[in-house]
Order: sequence, then C-alpha cells, then structure tokens
Amino acid sequence: MEDYPNKISIKSWAEEDRPREKLSGQGRRALTDAELIAILIGSGSRDESAVELSKRILHHYENDLNKLGKAGISELSKFKGIGEAKAISIIAALEIGRRRGDTEIKVLDEVKSSRDGYNIMRRHLMDLNHEEFWIMLIGRSSKVLAKELVSKGGLSGTVADPKIIFHMALQHQASALIMVHNHPSGNLKPSREDLVLTKKIADAGRMLDINVLDHLIITDNGYFSFGDEGLL
Repeated sequence: MEDYPNKISIKSWAEEDRPREKLSGQGRRALTDAELIAILIGSGSRDESAVELSKRILHHYENDLNKLGKAGISELSKFKGIGEAKAISIIAALEIGRRRGDTEIKVLDEVKSSRDGYNIMRRHLMDLNHEEFWIMLIGRSSKVLAKELVSKGGLSGTVADPKIIFHMALQHQASALIMVHNHPSGNLKPSREDLVLTKKIADAGRMLDINVLDHLIITDNGYFSFGDEGLL
C-alpha cells in the first residue's frame, strides 16, 4: 500500500477553495466560520493548514462564536499555531462584530419598560467572564441621565454597596434608578443575595424618595426583570 501524501497546503488548493480567493470570487457569505477565521490568522503550521487550525479552535468552543468571543489572549495562545498576534486578530474581529450588532439596535435615551433597559445595558454586560453591577439613573419623563458601573466581581458574584448607589443617584439628582447586573453562568434565576439586595435598595429608595424601578439580570441569552415578576 502506498503511503498517504503529506498534507496539502492552502496554496496548493484549487483557487476556488482558498478562503481569500473564495471570498473575492463568491462573496463573504460563501465562506464557513472556519474559513473566515483562517483569513484572520493568515497561516497555519507545518502540521495543519489555517483552515484546519480554525476548525480545531471552533470545535473546542463547540462551534459557538459567542463562546469563542469570550476567550482571552492567553487562552487562544494555548492552541498550537496561535501566537499572541493571531489571538489578538481573532479577538479584535469578534469584538468588531459584537459592536456592529450593538449599533443595529437604536440606542434609547429613555426607559419605559424592562426591554428598554435591557437594550440599553446589554452591550455593557455581554461576553463578560465576571460579574458587574451597574445602575441606570433616571430623571423626569423616563430620561436616562447616566449609566454608572458600581462594582466588579468574580464569576459567582459582586458586591453592591447601597451607600455608593445612592451617592451616585444624588449626584445626578435622579428621581429613579434601575439596578443591572450580569450572570456569566447564563443562569437567569436570581440568587438569595440578589433578592435580599433588591429589597434593601428598594426600601432605602423609598426613604430617599428615589424610586427603584427595576433590577435586571442580564445573560448572553436574555434577561430577568424583578419588576416584571413582581419582586419589587
């Protein structure tokens, strides 16, 4: 039996099968995710082509670009054939795609529903591997006065100090506020700590005549509204 030939490099492929030529001749939509990533990284290694390397990376992330979009430089650099420069190219391209998605949603300057709050805040909290706690400060006629980051935490939680929250609200002379934080785990169910904090902030708001309109939990796949669920 004859030995199998060595792997064929991309340069030896038929021209219509090369990612760059394929994009030029057939358009961007003709390319697979792996072929698009192969264009970003430019070259593979002696053992595999750029497309094969891209397929291996995508397979590791279950062919989910959202999961790949959360990877950092050090994580991507663990793949053989991916150095820091190639990792940065992949991250930058996926971030541009994410921001393009943001611009397609009209940025609102007022909040009249939980969906409005979600649409305004989702871009700040998507694709994070840690928790962040924000507040939206609302003025008269439901106008958004400011969006403030209160605290950052780890994978499982963050601390939100009521004194800091209401100091920010008073500085902006807000008449109402909405609390917002993310769950990197993807779980939309509020924790016991979430429920306790929400009640504490809502009670304090009534004392200061600052209405706590809602508390939103945001994940990559949707949101949970304390207000909609009657938990305020």
